[in-house]
Amino acid sequence: MNRMLAPVLLAACAALASPAALAAKPRPAPIDLDEPQGVMAANRKIQCSTQDNVPVTYWWHGDMYSRVQGERDRLLFKVQGMNTRQCTTVTDPEKGTGYKMVSREILLYVDPKTGEVARRWKNPWTGEEVSVMHVANDPVNFTAWPVGRDGKPVTWTATVHGKRWWNTNTFPLFYQNPLAGDYQKYVGGFYHATEMFNFMGDMDSLLDPKRHTAEVQVGWVRVSSWLPWMEMSGRAGEVYFHTAGVKLASFDDLPAIMKDEIAANYPEYMTPPPTDDDRPNETSWTYFKKKVKPQGGGSGH
Repeated sequence: MNRMLAPVLLAACAALASPAALAAKPRPAPIDLDEPQGVMAANRKIQCSTQDNVPVTYWWHGDMYSRVQGERDRLLFKVQGMNTRQCTTVTDPEKGTGYKMVSREILLYVDPKTGEVARRWKNPWTGEEVSVMHVANDPVNFTAWPVGRDGKPVTWTATVHGKRWWNTNTFPLFYQNPLAGDYQKYVGGFYHATEMFNFMGDMDSLLDPKRHTAEVQVGWVRVSSWLPWMEMSGRAGEVYFHTAGVKLASFDDLPAIMKDEIAANYPEYMTPPPTDDDRPNETSWTYFKKKVKPQGGGSGH
């Protein structure tokens, strides 16, 4: 060894062997579901990513049926759904540090016989052929805080069993239909539906602080009135959807039927909205109202 370099190398080795140099880099603390910020971190990993402005894609598929009193339920469509989203950190002097999620979503009605995206549909109750209007809700946003609307700290409400977690969320909806007038309290016509979600996944990916997103499966069930584009004119009955899906590794993992339809007709749905998006949320009913002009249905007397 070069005599000139030996002292330098020995000194360097001594420095590397010192307690300070050998001290292990501290590992980030596991997410604590007993603390509001831990709950927020877990929920954010389920919904999107703990990193700001990182796109996440959910995909689900299943069936849509009719339900009419006195007749068998009918399989009307297969459905394919996706939601592209991202989150950003937000702060409030009273609510603390939370996150905002921005997203847009598509639900395609698929012909159960051909497996192709439906364009026209012959209504079996009216005999009329109508244009199919797919769901294209943009945006679907929300903001989450470490305190709830009651002012109390948020808590972990999911079930944990061994290495798995799951939760069930039911949202009964009843409000004035955006397609209706101002007298619905007197004549009826409220929007009445129920949305039911199940989210589930593994505890390891959820609690690991080094992972920015969690492995998640999702189930979605919806019960609602006939869809406006069906032109059912108030006939008795309803529809229900039964689907399940997963959080994907990337948008590219969507099935070809969805990617092709998005590329052709909804290219903006390849990415989520910007995180400063402040538009009101869209629903399939408000979307229909924007796309279809009202038609007169009576004599006016």
